[in-house]
Amino acid sequence: MGILLDGSAEAAATGGIGIGMILWLVLIVVFMYFFMIRPQKKEQKKMAAMLSSLEVGDCILTSSGFYGIVIDITDDTVIVEFGNNKNCRIPMQKSAIAQVEKADAE
Repeated sequence: MGILLDGSAEAAATGGIGIGMILWLVLIVVFMYFFMIRPQKKEQKKMAAMLSSLEVGDCILTSSGFYGIVIDITDDTVIVEFGNNKNCRIPMQKSAIAQVEKADAE
């Protein structure tokens, strides 16, 4: 009889540890969602909204640090004019745009 009671006490203790581990795992997943995944999704939505509002004549900053003016826009590329030289027009992907300043903001 004593052997049966000892076995059930170990099973109860093991079940308690299992529930505690599951609780910690859920807590870690919730923490990661609110502090890592959710802010990244917000940033992606903000970037998509910025690129969708891009218009010809807007001043942009590229991810490599160059400032330019948007000359033409297609689906996933833009033609950007850099500097005062009107011959320096370079096609680039929209994803390379880091910041947009509207032309009418002045």
